[in-house]
Amino acid sequence: MVETISPGAFSASLRASGDILALVDHDPARVLARTRSGTLRLSEDANGLAFDLDLPDTQAGRDVLALAERGDLGGMSFGFTATDEDRDGDRRELRAVELFEISVVAAWPAYDGTIVNARSALPTFTHRAHAARVLRIWEAMQ
Repeated sequence: MVETISPGAFSASLRASGDILALVDHDPARVLARTRSGTLRLSEDANGLAFDLDLPDTQAGRDVLALAERGDLGGMSFGFTATDEDRDGDRRELRAVELFEISVVAAWPAYDGTIVNARSALPTFTHRAHAARVLRIWEAMQ
């Protein structure tokens, strides 16, 4: 099946006051961030859904950061319910979705066009222990 995401498909979820989580491999035991606490920030632009995460100083956070810095992460996926879609044979177009979670995926992401990058929020510090731990993630719409 070929799945595409229409521009604006995430807009209702981004306006809603619900809590969206950032997970590792869709595992609710490995929470990285959430919108309710402000550690996950989501936005949508012409390229797709963009995320900023403040990584926690936990084993999951350290592992994700190390893999992101090396370029070893597979990409991104997300958990959602389609609220408006169009199906035609082996094609599915998501026009609107209710977003529950985003996931950093170590191996095989649902969407090949995703990019995961690590960056420091405080680029003037050279020692990693002093830099804020931020993961920037883009979900590319195809």
